[in-house]
Amino acid sequence: MPLIVRLPNHLGDACMALPALDLLADRGFTLTLVGRPWAKDLFAAYPWSVVSLPSSRVDRLRALRDNKATAGLLLTNSFGTALEFKLAGISAIGYARDGRSWLLRKAIKVDHGDHMVEYYYRLATALVGTSPHIPRDLRLRIGEAARQHARDLLAGLGIDAKYVVLCPVAVGFHRGKLKAWDGFTRLGGELLAGGRHVIAMPGPNETASVRNVLPGVTVLPESDVATFAAVLASAQLVVANDSGPGHLAAAVGARLISVFGVTEPEKTRPWSTRATLSGSRDGWPSYAEVRSAVDTALSE
Repeated sequence: MPLIVRLPNHLGDACMALPALDLLADRGFTLTLVGRPWAKDLFAAYPWSVVSLPSSRVDRLRALRDNKATAGLLLTNSFGTALEFKLAGISAIGYARDGRSWLLRKAIKVDHGDHMVEYYYRLATALVGTSPHIPRDLRLRIGEAARQHARDLLAGLGIDAKYVVLCPVAVGFHRGKLKAWDGFTRLGGELLAGGRHVIAMPGPNETASVRNVLPGVTVLPESDVATFAAVLASAQLVVANDSGPGHLAAAVGARLISVFGVTEPEKTRPWSTRATLSGSRDGWPSYAEVRSAVDTALSE
């Protein structure tokens, strides 16, 4: 059965939706994913159709209608995305949020205790009719073209040994507080002084801020999400905030230290058996705590 899926708007959430998408595909749905432009790169190794939605609502409606799908799944929570599916003639399932239940074919009650992986997975089970066990790890596929591009970037900068990736950027605020840990500058300097290869790979328009936070660290050029995933997958260790890069690292099975300080680990901790959590929603960890977790991971 053809199914059009509106992806979440943030990279980390799209990664956490992977088990739900895999479940739908395994149960025979032919998926068309619609969302932000980076989604084409994120899911490039999958057989699914991926459509980048234009910024204009009129153009988005035209793109949705052009797919000729009549059944849909909304992984977004907004009234606007439900309205667009309705106007495009797509009968959608989604959560009963933002006053949009009347726009949906079936509105699912929200369980506020869910981790985001469980949150998306429950929507998928509403379509397949069963609730199988959720995998303990995400498994993002990476195509050979992305892996080769990553190898070429690293080789071009003389990175031919084990390396640590630092991801210091976390966009936006949560409960009025910055989502980024302030210890990355010190950590990068100490790892470099200890002879480690340390790299960073900025997202779009992040190069200047990353260079400012991580002086002396090898900063790769901004690239596509699939190449970034391949860089993370080959790292000895990744240290990241609760952010898109952190969830991408978890999705490719990288050894990960995830630093929390304002967001809720019970909802957004990395879904990975190879991740170590440092900090909590009530405050950032001490530098010593993070450094101890890093040293332990590097010694394994």
